[in-house]
Amino acid sequence: QLITFFVETLIFHPKEEDKVVAYTKESKVYLSTDLGKKWTLLQERATKDLTNAFLQHNRFWSLFSPGFRYVTCQSQNCSDRTPTIPFASSIDHNSLTVQDDYIFFKATTANRTKYYVSYRRNEFVLMKLPKYALPKDLQIISTDENEVFVAVQEWYQTDTYNLYQSDPQGVYYSIVLENVRSTKQPEENVLIDILEVRGVKGVFLANQKIDGKVTTLITYNKGRDWDYLTPPAIDMNGKPTNCKPPDCHLHLHLRWADNPYVSGTVHTKDTAPGLIMGAGNLGSQLVEYKEEMYITSDCGNTWRQVFEEEHHILYLDHGGVIVAIKDTSIPLKILKFSIDEGHTWSTHNFTSTSVFVDGLLSEPGDETLVMTVFGHISFRSDWELVKVDFRPSFPRQCTEDDYDYWNLTNLQGNHCIMGQQRSFRKRKTTSWCIKGQSFTSVLTSSVCKCSSSDFFCHSSLCKNLSLICCRYRKVVSNVCEGGVDLQRYVFQHQCPLTAPRGLRVSIKGETVAVKPGEDVTFVVRQEQGDVVNTKYLVDLGDGFKAVYVNLTVTGEPIRHRYENPGIYRVFVKAENAAGHEETVLFVQVNSPLRALHLEVVPVIGVNQEVNLTAILLPQNPNLTVFYWWIGNNLQPLLSLDNFLVTQFSETGEVRVTVQASCGNSMLQDSKVIRVLDQFQVLPLKFTKHLDMYNPNIPEWREDIGLVVTRLLSEVSPLKVLDLTPSLLTQNLLLLPLTIYSSMSIKDLLCDR
Repeated sequence: QLITFFVETLIFHPKEEDKVVAYTKESKVYLSTDLGKKWTLLQERATKDLTNAFLQHNRFWSLFSPGFRYVTCQSQNCSDRTPTIPFASSIDHNSLTVQDDYIFFKATTANRTKYYVSYRRNEFVLMKLPKYALPKDLQIISTDENEVFVAVQEWYQTDTYNLYQSDPQGVYYSIVLENVRSTKQPEENVLIDILEVRGVKGVFLANQKIDGKVTTLITYNKGRDWDYLTPPAIDMNGKPTNCKPPDCHLHLHLRWADNPYVSGTVHTKDTAPGLIMGAGNLGSQLVEYKEEMYITSDCGNTWRQVFEEEHHILYLDHGGVIVAIKDTSIPLKILKFSIDEGHTWSTHNFTSTSVFVDGLLSEPGDETLVMTVFGHISFRSDWELVKVDFRPSFPRQCTEDDYDYWNLTNLQGNHCIMGQQRSFRKRKTTSWCIKGQSFTSVLTSSVCKCSSSDFFCHSSLCKNLSLICCRYRKVVSNVCEGGVDLQRYVFQHQCPLTAPRGLRVSIKGETVAVKPGEDVTFVVRQEQGDVVNTKYLVDLGDGFKAVYVNLTVTGEPIRHRYENPGIYRVFVKAENAAGHEETVLFVQVNSPLRALHLEVVPVIGVNQEVNLTAILLPQNPNLTVFYWWIGNNLQPLLSLDNFLVTQFSETGEVRVTVQASCGNSMLQDSKVIRVLDQFQVLPLKFTKHLDMYNPNIPEWREDIGLVVTRLLSEVSPLKVLDLTPSLLTQNLLLLPLTIYSSMSIKDLLCDR
């Protein structure tokens, strides 16, 4: 269909196949209800956030400029009616996410970001993480089965995230796994090493990174319990692996493929429950360059090595056929396939000419046995499409006698997982038959009685702060009945002693510059770790030292007063039996500036050095920053010294401005310098003995001024400078004076 606008993104309705939204390069949104034959303009000035959210219940969600407001409107009447604004304030650009029953976005004000959620299109509420969580980034991992998994990067993390689990409304969160590895991609995209295993609800794989060491974990109950992967006893050649827990396990790479037409490093499928195939290695940790291929057909209980190198994987006929093509940059013409869940493999020449493989596709339908390999012979050639049909390899449809079954268990051998026992059908390895469209994988499912492992603790600090209060609730989607019911009770557990982390000291009002004699209030905060059994050593830098207990519990501030100007180093150390943490704050104590005078010569020659001097009262050495503006330059020069040596390359009048900044006070002075083309400077110097023989007698400076002025008037018809005696203050013991004259003065002797 020809269209009159340039499409940047097409978004299809998840349920109604004829509805599609187009987002254009001009930031306009169009709707078609007949699969692109006719288009209706919905909105102008929309942002691309709408690519994350679209038509559900005949409503359309988007953000519109300016101000990035979140609005909703009926898809058929979006341009005719005023949109609804469910959230009054502005929200962050590119933060809108709609998944299942949830809508998420973030809003940043005053450099603080808050995250909001709406459940089933109700009002937006603040997502509430545990008290000491300070997120600097949040990623939505999963929203199925009325529960939200989010990965949160805390303020102290750089390449890891913590995994949190929510209540059904997505509001309250509890931590389920710490330090999940993350990788930052181009355009600020973040990949987090966690994978939901498709086909069996509640199973996740995650890579945990602690002290630089990455290990793979698996959970069967949505994060309540985690275990290492059991290594195989023998390798693909039948030799012992010599890999035994707890020192050695199987670890898998959990990367997504950059190419959407090939599998990632781990491959699972909804219609092939229990079948997981991934690239990794055996050892004490995951090794980046090792990508051996391993497979499990019982959802991670037992593993087998199948290849020594990484392969792209495709499941056909509900996993009845596994196709593998080597992941390589060289051209190929051979693929491998297995019909017995990877126990044995056969090879097939899918083309007579080797091709660079770009991707693998299966025909629609989970029962298909037809796949397509597409690639190119050379980098200048068109795509080559090769169809591979496995149907002739199977003489008949499977019957009930061709199936066996397996029971889902976790690594401890428990059959009751998520409140039920589940059995799955699998084709016998000796049966060569097609499962077909009518195949169902789940054989039986029976509900278990509830036990303590079916409940998840939502913890909070008790009032005495040394105990954790556990309010248990059943894990979402757990279907157990009867038995133990922990939801009726609140349990208290002794808090484990943990080292202090996230220690900070600040001045109330968030300032670091104060005046002498001013009352200062220090506030000490600790984000994590034990606070009851921790001592706090405080050194305020001027001789005051003290030890506190319960400092961060009571919130009692430390009040102090600095009498003298200077820079003071405030040091706080929190320490308990589990460890310690330190923090430092530098406080500037200075008096307000009272006077600033810029001293410059009024006349100077081209390319001659000139000294710009700022006389400041009080001086506040090392505490004052000077900003120098030369001419019309909007970019100042900065210095900690009160002088600046410069020169001018062009004649004319140049305005010089200086600003002195110290603490909360700032002063400014400005002067104009005349730059001449032909000009001579004769320096006048004082003997170093002059002040020695005239101690504490300021009158000689006045006499020198009179002598120099008289001499200048005698030798030059043009009087250029008067040396006013008031400028020769007693503070200037060695005053660098300059005489301006067209004639030279060879000798000038001044004797009191």
